Amino acid sequence: MGLSIIDAQRDIIIQTIRSTTRGEWKVLIVDEDSRRILDNVIKQDDILNENITNIENIEDRRQRNPELDAVYLLSAKPHIVDCVMADFEKRRYRRTNLIWTSVPHPSLRDRIDKSPVAREQISTFKVLNVDFYPRESHLVTFRDPWEFPVFFHPDCNGHVRKQIEDVAQKIVGVCVALGEYPTIRYYKPNAARHEASVLALHLARFIQQELDMYAKFHQDFPPPSTRPRGALYIVDRSIDVMAPFLHEFTYQAMVFDLLPIRDGDKVTYKTVVNEGRRDQESKDAEISENDKIWVQNRHQHMKDTIEKLMGDFQKFIDSNPHFTKQDSDNANSLNAIKDMLAGLPEFQEMKEAYSLHLSMAQDCMNIFQKNKLPDLASVEQILATGLDEDYRKPRNLADQIVRTLDDDAVTPQDRLRLLILYLIYRDGLLPADLTKLLLHAQLPPSEQQTMSQLVHLGVCTTRALKEARPPPIPPFPFQPPLNNLGQEEYALSRYIPAIASLLSAHASSTLDPAIFPYTKPPLEDPSDPTTQSATSLRTAKPTWAKKSSSSEPRQRVIVYIAGGATYSEARSCYEASAKHNKEVILVTSHMITPSGFIQQLASLGWDKRRLGLPSERPPKQAPKHLFEDERRPAEPQGSGNGHSQPQAAHSHHSTTSGQRRGQGGFGAAQPTSIAPNADFDSSARMRPPEPPAAGIANMRLNGGASPALSQASSAGSPKLGSNKLSKDPEKKKKHHFFGKSKS
Repeated sequence: MGLSIIDAQRDIIIQTIRSTTRGEWKVLIVDEDSRRILDNVIKQDDILNENITNIENIEDRRQRNPELDAVYLLSAKPHIVDCVMADFEKRRYRRTNLIWTSVPHPSLRDRIDKSPVAREQISTFKVLNVDFYPRESHLVTFRDPWEFPVFFHPDCNGHVRKQIEDVAQKIVGVCVALGEYPTIRYYKPNAARHEASVLALHLARFIQQELDMYAKFHQDFPPPSTRPRGALYIVDRSIDVMAPFLHEFTYQAMVFDLLPIRDGDKVTYKTVVNEGRRDQESKDAEISENDKIWVQNRHQHMKDTIEKLMGDFQKFIDSNPHFTKQDSDNANSLNAIKDMLAGLPEFQEMKEAYSLHLSMAQDCMNIFQKNKLPDLASVEQILATGLDEDYRKPRNLADQIVRTLDDDAVTPQDRLRLLILYLIYRDGLLPADLTKLLLHAQLPPSEQQTMSQLVHLGVCTTRALKEARPPPIPPFPFQPPLNNLGQEEYALSRYIPAIASLLSAHASSTLDPAIFPYTKPPLEDPSDPTTQSATSLRTAKPTWAKKSSSSEPRQRVIVYIAGGATYSEARSCYEASAKHNKEVILVTSHMITPSGFIQQLASLGWDKRRLGLPSERPPKQAPKHLFEDERRPAEPQGSGNGHSQPQAAHSHHSTTSGQRRGQGGFGAAQPTSIAPNADFDSSARMRPPEPPAAGIANMRLNGGASPALSQASSAGSPKLGSNKLSKDPEKKKKHHFFGKSKS
């Protein structure tokens, strides 16, 4: 079975709960954020089967249950710590096992350590580093769309450092889940034009610091393996400004670009079940990794996806005696197949799965034809590659742009996307020319303000009359293929995302070290990443004396894109895995669609108060009822025993009698314990140097991550079975990034 980061995170959480319960019944306490992490990868029944009586929300009213131990799986936030301390004061449970999804801030850890009542009740204190959301087997997001404005909005300098610290912890969590201590390289653009051009450098430096600190305090990390040492690439959205605006005609990208997909904790699409029948109804169908049809087809070109769907259905008809030859002959179009599916009540599960994808494919193709996307995409590909379909320098390109803008079938947003691509292609336009194009496209003047925000991604948006300016050199100039397929459908997909080129260069060891430097010089010659020398850090530990094997596992390559990733980039990572015999994992703040990215781009010109940054909202408070005198009568929403009714709002319910079978003897290691009055040795910490107080553009590469962050890692992130804990660190100074004055 291949790699799945979903399974990796799930196993970490389940094993931790199992080793904590040790066959004894306990109640699980979660908060809103930690519950989302659980729900993303684990079914509730799988948790209840690990000797968990029921699952409760820490902010809800709960009865005291001093005869039962509790497992707290919580996010490390101040108001959640307030809730925990309230439980300690009331001795709500017998003993407490505290498990955090990320490293608590030193001040929060210090508060717990110095509380006698807390130390009396705590039997386990762990940090799992699981504060991330696997979305696909090789795709991780942080569900953090605010990362883009924090990193690129000119007025968000004061939030950059905290954002970098948070990202570093999350990426370390991904590396730990994968068992990888990778080399780290980052994107350093040539002739950078924008202030955030050093973002990848500082992200990489903080991540390196955190990984080193984690490895120092966890002697079993990374685990023994014959796998070549992994590689981590840190890039940001400016590495490829074309990809977010292009029309992509693979199935997944088209669906998210053209259809009203609801992308929240779950990804759903409203479809009609039993269309045309008396029992017709609308249904929000979930699109997930459990949908085999989706997983098999999402990276295929839409043409191939439709052929596959129709071919699979044809095989089903041919192998099923319920159908006649006439049925087989009629299954020659998407609509015909949908009509046939409506009359198959006996194949409900198969019918719903195929109905969903046939509906989405048909809806995409209707928009494809209605909005004349083939004609539009033909011009887009010229702008993105700089070459026409015959891979020659284009002629009369401005005329093609104007004709496309004149077409009433082209939607206003598609016109804006086309103008943005043209602006990038031209490396800036005369302001008067841009105004004329906007008028010709019948777009409001405010869109010119949106386009001007590209400057924060390193794009020149304007130029002076007769200005001589050398064109920008992309990190991976477009290279025409050796053999032209010549098919019109694929001619509209000529552009190669920069991430795909990066992964190809990694596989062939041809990456320019000036554009992608290492945070640390490699110990061995990196020219052959598949050799045993690439495992030098792994084999340095005495238990790793295995000889190289011809069946050595594939190298893992992690790519982090700050500011969001496109579905074309996700596809590129899967394709690189297959093509180069690697396991490529894409990590990003959030997935972006063209419409969503245009809105985020526009937000770079807003007043910062309009952004609604979580860090600028009033801090959350623990519910007042947690501090009330419980001797007053109050109706609880849930209880700590297995006989209470579920809390409907959170789907918290007790186990069934069948789930209460004896489940002792899991054989798991004993959890980390904290003696009530244990003293921690703060001298064991290695304190990294403070970064200078100047803006990010003036910072040195050899600086360290913040002391608070690094000390929190050493003090609060013991892996399972580790007891290396330390005192609270000193407070760190506040520094601002991207703070240099513009000349």
